[in-house]
Amino acid sequence: MKYYLLNTQKKYMRNLKKISIVYVVLLSAIALTAFIWNHPVEQKEQEKFLEGNSFVVLELFTSEGCNSCPPAEELFARLAQDYKNKAVYLLNYHVDYFDKLGWKDAFGSSENTNRQHRYSSWLLSQVYTPQLVVNGSSEFIGSNEKQIRNAISGQQNALSTATLTLSAAQTVESVKAKYEVTNVLQGDELQLALVQKNGSTNILRGENEGLNFSHVQIVRKIVRVSLKDQTSGTIELNIPKTAMGQQLEIIGLVQNSKSGKILAANAVEL
Repeated sequence: MKYYLLNTQKKYMRNLKKISIVYVVLLSAIALTAFIWNHPVEQKEQEKFLEGNSFVVLELFTSEGCNSCPPAEELFARLAQDYKNKAVYLLNYHVDYFDKLGWKDAFGSSENTNRQHRYSSWLLSQVYTPQLVVNGSSEFIGSNEKQIRNAISGQQNALSTATLTLSAAQTVESVKAKYEVTNVLQGDELQLALVQKNGSTNILRGENEGLNFSHVQIVRKIVRVSLKDQTSGTIELNIPKTAMGQQLEIIGLVQNSKSGKILAANAVEL
């Protein structure tokens, strides 16, 4: 009887040890999954899309009158720095529908609001701030860093046969941008944006009262060009008085007018 009990006890201990090992392995797997889920993709993984002819276009819709927007613009500034000199094109559109809530956005315009409404139609999304659109095909809350960085990484295979070549010449009051596109389809169009690299405003009223609000990649002017009959040309963009003397660039996007998908992008600094 003693032998039987001893043998049974040993078997119990061996089984308990096996169960403990399985339990530890299971907990480790759960912990690793949670870590991966809660941490953005590492920088090296993010940059895989830079291989080949890949590109990423990030379009942020924001307002100085929106108290949810400062974190999104801070993230946008980090992204601009992280992907500096890479094939990543950032456009910061200040909308004007917050102007009636106590503070008129210094960079807001109806042109920017109209562009966001087009995305609402293309993506079947609501119009809100801060909203960030990636390559014209997906949208996120503009402060959701994990989703946005993962979306950037996911564009590594977003290749297109369309190409866009840009050059530009600046005077005091305007910019003349020359463009040439290839391999475009019916329904494709060109978006040319005059972008101010940096800016800031002291907010005196509204939801962000007392804040010094800094911005990067501010869209100051948009021109839309049909590519139906002409795949090259020159477009003149007037520089707003408040942008004169600022560091500027032209960003061009080839975009399908039916789906909103961006097929090519390029930029030239002035």
